[in-house]
Amino acid sequence: MSRIGKRPITIPNKVTVEINGQNVVVKGPKGSLERSLPSQIKVEQDGDTINISRQDESRTARERHGLVRTLVANMVEGVSNGFQKRLEIQGVGYRAQAQGSKLTLNVGYSKPVEMNMPQEIQVAVENNTQVVVSGINKEIVGNIAAQIRAVRPPEPYKGKGIRYQGEFVRRKAGKTGKK
Repeated sequence: MSRIGKRPITIPNKVTVEINGQNVVVKGPKGSLERSLPSQIKVEQDGDTINISRQDESRTARERHGLVRTLVANMVEGVSNGFQKRLEIQGVGYRAQAQGSKLTLNVGYSKPVEMNMPQEIQVAVENNTQVVVSGINKEIVGNIAAQIRAVRPPEPYKGKGIRYQGEFVRRKAGKTGKK
């Protein structure tokens, strides 16, 4: 039995879960999420808990058991509290601006980099060097944060670039000149 897959998911008060065969719809105060699940996995609702079980002991069912439990738990967490990723911009003259669903990054290139955000993602910029990506879908929030970081990843010599908050960047010594 999967250690993660067998743990029940508790449903908060303001969240409703609808299970239609292999489709799971989770609605809450922040919005609603829908996901279709693999056929080897069975989802059951018991009052205010959700239990995930396998229909057989095949390899694919065992592989997906814990995955599906985590996906459904993230859906419940997303519609009740939401998710956010914070990024820091370091470097002289590096800054970000958010206007509606557009994020503009000035990170040392000849022209600013403009990124359009999907509807379900909110982007906020705090004091020009902190970018906060938030939304109800953990997967999309993480992907957008990774795309923003990929514009200018932190470099190991001076540490300039875009990094996740709290990310440690291993620094290297520069080359020593001739004497």
